[in-house]
Amino acid sequence: MNSSDELMFYVEPMRQPDVPTVAAIERRVFTMPWSSNAYGYELRANPLSHYFVARARSIERRTDAQGIDPSIVGYGGFWMMHDEAHICTLAVHPDWRRRGVGELLLSTMIDTAASLNASVVTLEVRVSNVAAQKLYAKYGFETVGLRKGYYSDNQEDALIMTTGPINTAEYRSRFNRLRRMLRQRLAVRQPETSPHG
Repeated sequence: MNSSDELMFYVEPMRQPDVPTVAAIERRVFTMPWSSNAYGYELRANPLSHYFVARARSIERRTDAQGIDPSIVGYGGFWMMHDEAHICTLAVHPDWRRRGVGELLLSTMIDTAASLNASVVTLEVRVSNVAAQKLYAKYGFETVGLRKGYYSDNQEDALIMTTGPINTAEYRSRFNRLRRMLRQRLAVRQPETSPHG
């Protein structure tokens, strides 16, 4: 595939007008959601933060009276601290799961972290969230610790997962192979033209 091939979803930096939609998805996905104000602060005042939204190419970008844009189907963000990128959130709208949106966001964040000279990427994930753990493992995250009672809603433990060095030739080769596979999965299929016109 070449870079001009269109994907069903694309990722771009999160902006202030995206916050109402992000907060609405946040409320649907998480039991302890961040507020719009928290995201607004992250974008406006936290120099360590890097946040992204995923959009569906098939949906027109527009906002309703509440500022909700249906083209936004997921989001994610990380804090860049010294040489470590710490993913603090990654979420996909429930109606758009299992379509590669989360993987596209994750790979974008890893790639961005590498461009910022991060040596590793780390995150916490609920011990019960096996699907997320499998995605992270696919991209080289390994469980390195446990935070007991990390989630205050139900005292669930969190696994600490971290990649090895992400700027090695070995990791970049693995990452680029996964990216190619993902792009093939998300490619917009052009209708085949009839040989008769």
